[in-house]
Amino acid sequence: MGLSILVYLACGAVTGILAGLLGVGGGIVIVPLLAVIFPTQGIPPEYVQQFALGTSLASIMITSVSSARAHNARKAVHWDIVRNITPGILSGTFVGGLIATRMPTLFLKIFFICFLFFVSAQMLSNYRPPTRREMPGFWGTTGVGGGIGLVSSFVGIGGGSLSVPFMSFCNVEMHHAVGTSAAIGFPIAVAGALGFIAGGWGRADMPPGTIGFVHLLALVGLASASFITAPLGARLSHSLPTAKLKRGFGAFLIIVALKMLYGIL
Repeated sequence: MGLSILVYLACGAVTGILAGLLGVGGGIVIVPLLAVIFPTQGIPPEYVQQFALGTSLASIMITSVSSARAHNARKAVHWDIVRNITPGILSGTFVGGLIATRMPTLFLKIFFICFLFFVSAQMLSNYRPPTRREMPGFWGTTGVGGGIGLVSSFVGIGGGSLSVPFMSFCNVEMHHAVGTSAAIGFPIAVAGALGFIAGGWGRADMPPGTIGFVHLLALVGLASASFITAPLGARLSHSLPTAKLKRGFGAFLIIVALKMLYGIL
């Protein structure tokens, strides 16, 4: 157990920095790491991906609060956007979590690999949609939130890889889009975690130390470390060349995706 908690703490520290720095959501790193660790912790193979997704989302509840507070201190959170997008986020992520608990692990892994390639291409190209319009009204923003929440639940992320480009397209300045995305990560994480808990509740084959599809020891390690390091990432995002860092991280994600694909094949 001692070694496991150290591994979870290390993962949480790294993902907290990434969440604050790049606005991509730590789940992109957490999920593949947990998918490697969990089989050694007695998690049934057919549930590994569900546990990785559910635990990742649960940990992002803490990371997003810490990161959002740091960004808000720099007045980089648009709370009107958060308010409008949250209803769609809550419904989309909760329903997506319930659906994911009933999907085969293989499908979820393939979906995650495809998403990694999508995010890496986005980062390597540094593509930014043309800022030709403003944020849509309440219903339009809520509808987009539902889609972001649904996809986020399938890949266990805080939604930054989708919400940041959406806000950039709607003429929100990049640092503000990253800060607002951190705040949006909280309702995504809450609804997603509840979906994975509800989807796994009462199953007789759940291993000890879990609640639904959330691994409690992993959650404690990830959340406690990421809470400390997320503000550091937020501060760095306002002083480092994030475009160059994103390209480097995009190349790393391609390696992760190829390794996961090789493991499936």
